[in-house]
Amino acid sequence: MNDTAACQPSRRRTLRWVLLEFFGSMNLAITLLVVVAVASVIGTVLQQNQPYPDYILKFGPFWFDIFRQLDLYDVYGTGWFIGILAFLILSTSVCIYRQTPILWREMTRFRTRVRLDSLRGFHQQAEWRLPNQDSETVLRAVRDVIQTRGYRWRIADHGDHQVVAAMKGRCNRLGYLLTHTAIVVIGVGGLLDGNLWLKLKEWRGELRIETRDLAARDIPPESRLTPGAAAPAFRGNVMLPEGSAANFVFLRVRDGFVLQELPFAIELKDFQVAYYDTGQPKSFVSEVLIHDQDHLGDQPLAATIRVNHPLVYRGYAIYQSDFGDGGSKLEMQAWPLAAPRLQAVEVKGEIGGTLKVGGSSGALTLELDDFRLFNLLPQPDAQPGDRQFRNFGPSFGFKLRDATGEAREYFNYMAPVQMEGRWFYISGMRARPGDPLTYLHIPADAKSSPERFLRFNARLRDGDWLQSFFERSVPSGESADFQRDFNRVRLSLMELVTQGGFNAVAERARTVVPADRLQEATTLYLNIVRDSLAEIFVEVLREEGMAVEQGINEREEAFFNDALSALAALPNYGSPFYLQLTGFQQVEASGLQVTRSSGAVVVYLGFALLSIGVFVMFYTAYRRLWVWLADEEGATRLVLAGAVNRRQAEFTGEFAGIVAALERRMSVASSP
Repeated sequence: MNDTAACQPSRRRTLRWVLLEFFGSMNLAITLLVVVAVASVIGTVLQQNQPYPDYILKFGPFWFDIFRQLDLYDVYGTGWFIGILAFLILSTSVCIYRQTPILWREMTRFRTRVRLDSLRGFHQQAEWRLPNQDSETVLRAVRDVIQTRGYRWRIADHGDHQVVAAMKGRCNRLGYLLTHTAIVVIGVGGLLDGNLWLKLKEWRGELRIETRDLAARDIPPESRLTPGAAAPAFRGNVMLPEGSAANFVFLRVRDGFVLQELPFAIELKDFQVAYYDTGQPKSFVSEVLIHDQDHLGDQPLAATIRVNHPLVYRGYAIYQSDFGDGGSKLEMQAWPLAAPRLQAVEVKGEIGGTLKVGGSSGALTLELDDFRLFNLLPQPDAQPGDRQFRNFGPSFGFKLRDATGEAREYFNYMAPVQMEGRWFYISGMRARPGDPLTYLHIPADAKSSPERFLRFNARLRDGDWLQSFFERSVPSGESADFQRDFNRVRLSLMELVTQGGFNAVAERARTVVPADRLQEATTLYLNIVRDSLAEIFVEVLREEGMAVEQGINEREEAFFNDALSALAALPNYGSPFYLQLTGFQQVEASGLQVTRSSGAVVVYLGFALLSIGVFVMFYTAYRRLWVWLADEEGATRLVLAGAVNRRQAEFTGEFAGIVAALERRMSVASSP
């Protein structure tokens, strides 16, 4: 039992030694530091905390899922990064714990117990035998020389000899402690400024990440953080329309968010944005009022926030980060594209709102997404390399979503755009996010309206009107059977054109005509289609009151050709109507980012310690000198040796100067 009891302290000491060796290992600390540095590079190169759909578009589903499993979209808030950082802090702290006593001994002890043969083995050493010199005189000379050069010294008498130990630059050892302490301090600041606090609340079940698209007022309490429970550090965003106020920001977490309430409210009074000639925003400024009843009373604080010029209030920094639409009110006309009657429907809505509209395959949801007052784009007719830009005027974006949730995205300009001397209403469309826009160019008539084309398109879809028109337009002298068959063919071809464009006509020919006659039949069908469309177009012009008996002019001929191009694009347009913007009331919004960084002071302190420590380590050298003095039969043996931890060449020159000074003193002292 006694043996067992005696072994227990030894085992405890052994386990403690192993743990200290492991956690205090320099290799471990360097490895952890490299991993943290690599993760920081990833977090810098890869934009963090963006919406997941943006990452899917950028990397594709495969790599998006791999990066998501590695938590690369929120590197600084992941459990593995926080764990590695905490482990680095622990490892560096153990290094400091182990090395501090050793370094303190090096800084305070002069090490006067040295052997003569050890001194003779130093790279920097010199030795003299001084006859007729007593040790006290030599010691006095040595002390004066080294003291003049700034060395601190101690003398030890060992009976048969004396040792003078001197040192200079011992603060170099503080550089090691300061740099390692700086790593710990910066790491602690990083933990305070990271998502550790949110992670802990989420792990304890006190916080739930909201993934639904909800308004701020509808976010449940378990996804809210009150000012009293605010995170020590956070970075949140809010979009404020002009004239509105908010006392909260949204913190993005992985594929969701939480709402952080603020102890004050921010009201946006006015927002201004200026553009470069290229259309890029040059500057944007927010005029805000801070409402804080507890600290400001009834008098709000007025301030101006610019890019790179934040407002700091009560430890919260408010940055100008973005801008957008704040709910502009739009007036529109919905022109049917698939109906036989042309009757526009007045539609009103605001950006961010939704409307229910009818479609041929069921109800559709119209989502108004964006409004732009200015669209500065390159001049369409500019020569290559010519940087000419033109304002294409207001535009708005919207989505049409069907019952299955699939949506098409549209981008329409309000005013017609001139291209190659002709005017068009332009509407862009894409079926999937990230795809390039394909454009529908609707030719504008003499009244700068899309109505003529839309009436022409409606006539093509009115079967009764087409049949009546074709019966009147068949050349006389043909048999009744020929007229009936010819009209049936033309009606069938018009239906194909409206449903699938001119490609549908060619595809029909491929299915019903033998291969050896395919080219001839396709040409015949397309000629019939073009002639029929031309007759219908002339009839539309006649209905407008235009005199067409003598033919149409070049302007109307160009309009007809542009109308054919628009008809060919309609089957892929995907919308049952063309939405024309007729009026608007713009409401701008400012994107503000509110940050709180309780660890900033800690990090700044850490960087200050790091700067001082690096300066001390690289620009100071820890220098030691030893002098051995012994009496030898009427003479004095003097041995001088020195060592330095860095800047060896500089120390070599200094040591040579000390040797020369001693030799001069010895020669003066020994002279009669």
